[in-house]
Amino acid sequence: MAPTNMAMDNLSPKEKNKLRKPIVEKMRRDRINNSIEQLKLLLEKEFNKQQPNVKLEKADILEMAVSYLQQQKDQPQSIPVERLQQDYNQGYSWCVKEAMQFLCHYPTGGETQKQLLNHLKVPQNNPDQKKATLSGGPAKIWRPW
Repeated sequence: MAPTNMAMDNLSPKEKNKLRKPIVEKMRRDRINNSIEQLKLLLEKEFNKQQPNVKLEKADILEMAVSYLQQQKDQPQSIPVERLQQDYNQGYSWCVKEAMQFLCHYPTGGETQKQLLNHLKVPQNNPDQKKATLSGGPAKIWRPW
């Protein structure tokens, strides 16, 4: 029978720790077991490739998870060109939006503002072309120095 709150008040701190220790230890083991089970579910396809229809021990699950993560780390991650283009377009749109919000704070439009707006109307679709432009390629960029 577990001690009641009144009985707990009468115990010394050392005795309280003796009562708490098994409970805390069980919670720790449950967390470990739960995490190992989640690993097993996440990597189930990989486990079945290596050892189908085998009941895995916890140590096996951990070893196979480490092995799988090492393989993933060693493989170069290639990003599809479409994804790069999509990210570039999103970034460009965000920059245009920010520039427009900034320019709205200065309603008296000067020549520089007009040039900037005209420049932003034409999206720079090719990131490689943009790099060439920035590195002093075909188009000249105004620089204050």
